[in-house]
Amino acid sequence: MVKITFIEHGGAQHVIEAEAGQSVMQVAKTHDVPGILADCGGQCACCTCLVLVEPSCMHKVGSPNAVEESLMQISIDMEETSRLSCQIEVSERIDGLIVRIPEEQLG
Repeated sequence: MVKITFIEHGGAQHVIEAEAGQSVMQVAKTHDVPGILADCGGQCACCTCLVLVEPSCMHKVGSPNAVEESLMQISIDMEETSRLSCQIEVSERIDGLIVRIPEEQLG
């Protein structure tokens, strides 16, 4: 199992043990983590699953691809550590991942 910590804008934390093969967005939706809307269902067609990866965890997730990068340009909370959670695959490599959820998602 892979441990992922989701931190809501207000500070509430959700520590979830996830199985490999899902996306971080799927894990959030399955466990009812507030703030991850995922309007497009994980198709990398919106920014409603945006998360801010803790800087110390960026090496675990790597950089966004060109499609994800261009899509995130419309996000109101875009930062250097922004990623779309639908594009982060759960694997042993991301064990211990910490992500913050922006105050609001661009819907």
